[in-house]
Amino acid sequence: MLRSCVCLRTDDGGKRRSSSVEDASSCRSSEIERVGASMQTLGPNGQPQATAAQTSTRASSLLQLFQRRGWCKHFRKPLRGMSASRAEKTIRAAIFIQKWYRRHQARREMQRRCNWQIFQNLEYASEQDQAELYKFFNDLIKHMPQAAGRKNQYQGSAHVSVLEEKDDLVEEFGDIVNAKIELPIRKNHIDLLIDVFRKKRGNRLHPKYVALILREAAKSLKQLPNISPVSTAVSQQVTVCGDLHGKLDDLLVVLHKNGLPSSSNPYVFNGDFVDRGKRGLEVLLLLLSLYLAFPQAVFLNRGNHEDSVMNARYGFIREVESKYPRNHKRILAFIDEVYRWLPLGSVLNSRVLIVHGGFSDSTSLDLIKSIDRGKYVSILRPPLTDGEPLDKTEWQQIFDIMWSDPQATMGCVPNTLRGAGVWFGPDVTDNFLQRHRLSYVIRSHECKPNGHEFMHDNKIITIFSASNYYAIGSNKGAYIRLNNQLMPHFVQYISAASQTKRLSFKQRMGIVESSALKELAVRMRDHRDELEDEFRKCDTKDSGYISISNWCLVMEKVTKLGLPWRLLRDKLAPGTDSQKVNYYRTLDLLDTDVILEAEADGTSVMDALYANKASLVAIFNIIDADNSGEITLDEFETAIDLLVAHMPGAYSKAEMLEKCRMMDLNGDGKVDLNEFLEAFRLSDLHRKQQQDENIRRRSTGRPVAAKTASDPVTLLADKISKNTLVVEHDIDPTDCEAKVIDPKKST
Repeated sequence: MLRSCVCLRTDDGGKRRSSSVEDASSCRSSEIERVGASMQTLGPNGQPQATAAQTSTRASSLLQLFQRRGWCKHFRKPLRGMSASRAEKTIRAAIFIQKWYRRHQARREMQRRCNWQIFQNLEYASEQDQAELYKFFNDLIKHMPQAAGRKNQYQGSAHVSVLEEKDDLVEEFGDIVNAKIELPIRKNHIDLLIDVFRKKRGNRLHPKYVALILREAAKSLKQLPNISPVSTAVSQQVTVCGDLHGKLDDLLVVLHKNGLPSSSNPYVFNGDFVDRGKRGLEVLLLLLSLYLAFPQAVFLNRGNHEDSVMNARYGFIREVESKYPRNHKRILAFIDEVYRWLPLGSVLNSRVLIVHGGFSDSTSLDLIKSIDRGKYVSILRPPLTDGEPLDKTEWQQIFDIMWSDPQATMGCVPNTLRGAGVWFGPDVTDNFLQRHRLSYVIRSHECKPNGHEFMHDNKIITIFSASNYYAIGSNKGAYIRLNNQLMPHFVQYISAASQTKRLSFKQRMGIVESSALKELAVRMRDHRDELEDEFRKCDTKDSGYISISNWCLVMEKVTKLGLPWRLLRDKLAPGTDSQKVNYYRTLDLLDTDVILEAEADGTSVMDALYANKASLVAIFNIIDADNSGEITLDEFETAIDLLVAHMPGAYSKAEMLEKCRMMDLNGDGKVDLNEFLEAFRLSDLHRKQQQDENIRRRSTGRPVAAKTASDPVTLLADKISKNTLVVEHDIDPTDCEAKVIDPKKST
């Protein structure tokens, strides 16, 4: 085997042949000698002498230090066995390896940041869609208040009686576990729930026990204040957990490492218990059971995802429907009751505020404490009460503490990334803390690579408790333990650690990158036809190729995601050269099976809107000015006049009237509620059918160069499919890696 090394090969004259970088079998030592020989050599006086290709100014600082200290002469001693030139080559080789390592680390960090930016921008853009949609509804309600009283009656009657009604539940089919839960809930019930929920199969409670937990929790939460007081007087410490997002494995890791709640071990769970993860219902039921078993040691805060509107978009409603298909409506009604009575925040020892999002320059804790939070079944769809429009200032207070994020710059500005809440700067934080006599604020709401982050001179602490949030290995989770002096200590962890241990760094990065590309491609499919139209406008010769600059401009113009498109070109248009981009490969990637299946598993804005019919019913009632149960063309025209005056959009009045006429499915000149709802469903169905038809049409409408099999796209799609395949296992909370983080080093 040694004979194959280029260092030991000989030419015809018997002399050893020098190595070459291009030779795949060359060893590291030969390359070190080559690099050293190609750089500077020593002159007659022992000082470095620049070669023709390289001047002395390019000598490294390490080499200069080596020669200035006289170490070169030291190595000339016979006992050292190393000549001056050999020592210099060794130093140069070390510098070369150091530069190579730094470049490698820089590329790796750039790749990590790029993937992270994709995940976060997609998450914020999706939330922005949801927030903008319901801002439209709220503006419509604001400018058309004639149905305010009717809307309040519609919503109020259902919620007053839901906790008092007798359960109308039916038996579910499938693997319902034979576990009995009864009141009062105690520690043995908690142990039973953990044992049931952690299993891959047979983890569904009987629906009557699900309803029991939800009803009793809602009744108990209803008695709590808007801001829960938390004290360390007895316990001497408290634990704060951030977003869990349906990650039951992370919740079980926290309970395993930190212990179950008790009078000496209280917990604050800071919202966003559900959505995105597959075990959101189990997380919610376990947290509510912990609260019922230890009411003085468990404090639950509401997050922006404790909202049926968000659940319709981000998967929790679909999760409940799939687990309890025969009882999901009743269970979801109970869950809405839990949401509306969750406290809005907590205050620890009157010195530390714990809220989900943050605050604005107008946030007043005194006003928040006085709000009737039971009115807000959905934060994104504020109700109207007693026939009077809702106080917008009151609604904004709740919205800001649920949706806001800190920023490094001064001031308080609207959060354009999320489309809701604000960005607040260090000056806003200082004023807020001084006004309310607080030391600092703990919040969640944002995924952080290490599970936590300090901002604003350590006065804002972000805690995020869902590890592997975007993909396996994408981030770590953390929770905070605060002692009696309110000094924070962080415990950082990652669940399912055995899965990541088996992977090399390259494999972990490949999984994260594939997950990011998959999410991005699904998002791009919403603009598939628009992308192709814009690409064709740039391709005047119909060759299938456009410049890199044009490709990047089109991607940003259509998607508006603010991503580093040049860095993503090789991923989204694989196999193209460095001068032009074959945009058909980008479009082919969007049409692969793995992306189409991911799109089908998701929920579009229109799907979420139709699933959450209460908002559409409210809009129907507002437009139906005479309360006849039908909307006439004149009522539509009145509503359109208000829309054009207060919320100008892309459509003209004539175009909007024509769309209203199309809602009249039976042609009687009026639109009833069923026709109104059906129009939204059919519109989205038509959009999806049109997309499928366009895919079939494209196969015959492309130039010859684009019709050939796109192997790079196929390989990329196979890689994405393989890397994003998730295999479920029983949850083992001991399968984790955790360590305590020094707060001084965290800052």
